[in-house]
Amino acid sequence: MFHWLEKNPFLFSVGVFLVIAFAGIIEILPNFAEASRPVVGLKPYSVLELAGKNIYMKDQCIACHSQLIRPFKAETDRYGQYSLSGEYAYDRPFLWGSKRTGPDLHRVGNYRTTDWHENHMWEPTSVVPGSIMPAYKHMFTNKADIETAYAEAVTVKNVFNTPYGDDIKPGKDAWEAYKPKVLEEAKKIAADMKNKDVKDAVANGEVPEIVALIAYLNKLK
Repeated sequence: MFHWLEKNPFLFSVGVFLVIAFAGIIEILPNFAEASRPVVGLKPYSVLELAGKNIYMKDQCIACHSQLIRPFKAETDRYGQYSLSGEYAYDRPFLWGSKRTGPDLHRVGNYRTTDWHENHMWEPTSVVPGSIMPAYKHMFTNKADIETAYAEAVTVKNVFNTPYGDDIKPGKDAWEAYKPKVLEEAKKIAADMKNKDVKDAVANGEVPEIVALIAYLNKLK
């Protein structure tokens, strides 16, 4: 019946392509769209966590650490459950990375504490003997750019329909009204830290970069 099609390589190729394309539309794309939706319970980054993510990118943590656990036993044994696409629904940009000079950090919030991160960022070898990671002591004095992170939250809420509350809205007055929430979150991080200068800075209404970075790392679970 279809001998004429078998004798015409071009039409045969077109036919195969159409069949595969139809199958993809019916089967593959809906499953992909479903897997890309936010996993149950996923919340967007807080403004403080967004500021920490920006510091993570600024200081090139992504150059040595990935945030993507592949579904291989060797990886899940070390880092925990493999990564799901729906876990990245609110990540812009994705920080999957392509190199592991250091360990993967996608689940680091499950097994590292604020105190551990404080010691590690101040002097890596104090908690990881032989570590080649440099110290990031400047983070303990540099101030995090919280206002820019707030503007980012406003943008992704309005452009990408990210589910932030009604208190995330444009305008200087809105930012000033929201700022106490960021400071309250920062105080909870600083309460678990030992560095007196950091504690004093947060108490005085400032947020050192280290506090924002730790907030971000604690979010990765």
